[in-house]
Amino acid sequence: MSSQSTSFKSLEDLRAACLDLPAGSDAAASAVAKRQDTLTKPPGSLGRLETIAAWLGRWQGRDMPKLDAVKVFVFAGNHGVTAQGVSAYPSEVTVQMVANFAGGGAAINQLARIAGAGLDVIPLDLDRPTGDFTQVPAMDEQAFLAAVSAGYDAVTKDLDLVCFGEMGIGNTTPAAAISTALFGGGAEKWTGRGTGVDDAGLQRKVVAIEAGLKRHADSLSDPLKIAAALGGRELAAIFGATLAARHNNVPVLLDGFVCTAAVAPLARLHPTGLAHTIAAHVSAEAAHRRLLEALGLPPLLDLGMRLGEGSGACLAVNIVRSALECHARMASFAEAGVSEK
Repeated sequence: MSSQSTSFKSLEDLRAACLDLPAGSDAAASAVAKRQDTLTKPPGSLGRLETIAAWLGRWQGRDMPKLDAVKVFVFAGNHGVTAQGVSAYPSEVTVQMVANFAGGGAAINQLARIAGAGLDVIPLDLDRPTGDFTQVPAMDEQAFLAAVSAGYDAVTKDLDLVCFGEMGIGNTTPAAAISTALFGGGAEKWTGRGTGVDDAGLQRKVVAIEAGLKRHADSLSDPLKIAAALGGRELAAIFGATLAARHNNVPVLLDGFVCTAAVAPLARLHPTGLAHTIAAHVSAEAAHRRLLEALGLPPLLDLGMRLGEGSGACLAVNIVRSALECHARMASFAEAGVSEK
């Protein structure tokens, strides 16, 4: 990440942006719903495909949504808390996987291609891991704002739909720490095996999170300070990108546990902060289901996935495309000469 001037100069600047969120177009959503009622099917018979079409219309502000420009953003970061033995893999895997993305060899490359989505991989200071949050804040204010701004600046107004993913060895630990800080219930409730740690590794994760919560107790009343003290650069970038998507009228498909934890502070800052998002799937990381329930985000898919990379979000692009195809191309009762009820 470059040292260019950031979009957000202070936490209060960022907080103001999080409180100033467009509501979406009621008129467009209503027009989509009205058309759905004329199509050759019993009302509501396509279930969530119908509400997805209306969701696209609302956040794109279009009576007839489109999906010409769909993009997956994968943000990558490294974590100082891996020093506590919280991951089954070494931190150098983050850099190696970024190279694998560039070479087209990862799962997300295949899923993006089949979904007709572009793929941008954005590494964030991989040679400079965040601080070990058991000892110091993961990021000071400047580092946090720089990562948020990198994500914010990635999302442009010309996009029709975006998916966010992450790559960062050890990042289920910051995700669990943020979830615990935001929703309570203790570290064990939110901590899972991530990339596959054994029982001892799972206990090390819990101990590290509890130590982080204790060390940063003074920050736990503020969602932004929680994200800085306990998070990671890739999580901060996902937060910034999700905020930019809202400001730019771009609907968002959320990926797994890490991605959802990254955006959870926005839901705490604004009551409809995540209204422009859909949870693409619920991952096999046990705490993800709990987090989606806490946020009121019912997932589209439940396939036992736990890869990250935006893989679940990208897979759901195909469902969103199907929803739009039905909405745009089905005949009305009048067009088809079919008798209505």
